[in-house]
Amino acid sequence: MEALEGMLAADPANSFARYALAQEMANAGMLEEAVREYETLMAANADYPAAYFHGGQALEKLGRIEDAAAMYRRGMEAASRTGDAHTRAEIEAALGMLPL
Repeated sequence: MEALEGMLAADPANSFARYALAQEMANAGMLEEAVREYETLMAANADYPAAYFHGGQALEKLGRIEDAAAMYRRGMEAASRTGDAHTRAEIEAALGMLPL
């Protein structure tokens, strides 16, 4: 995580480094922190569909089902904008499995 944080200190707009940091945080069980990083990434780069998918998963693990659903819906829009049919299908499946 330190290397990624260093990369972001040098270039805060580095979408890949921000995504990788969020992933590392989620993998370490730092779910609230990961969600904040995903949201920061999405604010700077709304067309990063994987961030919505993994951010939604982190929100699910936190029990924030409505927030996860909202993030998945935004992710489906991002995936449609970018033509990423594979990620759109994954997000749509995740949304369909939520207990809404």
